[in-house]
Amino acid sequence: MVNQPSSASKPTAAFVGASWAVLFIGFLSFAVGLWNATMTKSEKGFYAAVLVLGVFAAVSLQKSVRDRADGLPVSALYLGLSWAVVALGVLMLVVGLWNSGMALSEKGFYGLAFAMTLFAAVAVQKNVRDTLQFKAPAPVPAHAPIVNY
Repeated sequence: MVNQPSSASKPTAAFVGASWAVLFIGFLSFAVGLWNATMTKSEKGFYAAVLVLGVFAAVSLQKSVRDRADGLPVSALYLGLSWAVVALGVLMLVVGLWNSGMALSEKGFYGLAFAMTLFAAVAVQKNVRDTLQFKAPAPVPAHAPIVNY
């Protein structure tokens, strides 16, 4: 398979800025909600860890899927683990919220902030990758001589 980029154009500054803003707003909203919540520190730690796990897993999944689409090798094991960890993060949040004593509106707030942050993290990762693609030097052909100075 030819190693071709999956997008033909550089992301606009508006989309890059909006993606970063939504990531910041989602993460900050979730954090402020936890800071002001009337729950134990261990519960706050659990929800914070689930958010960090979810963001990392979503970025890893996006990179794996994009690498495969671009013809770069990605092991089935890593791709499967990426999907599994995203699902695990969502499941942990859902089970934690389901079993909590929070009001339904609070549960909805955390669910929406979590989903918004994960989606924004994927968009930011895509924008970073697409932007770097336009800054990268042209690849050296395989038949080019190797010069050692």
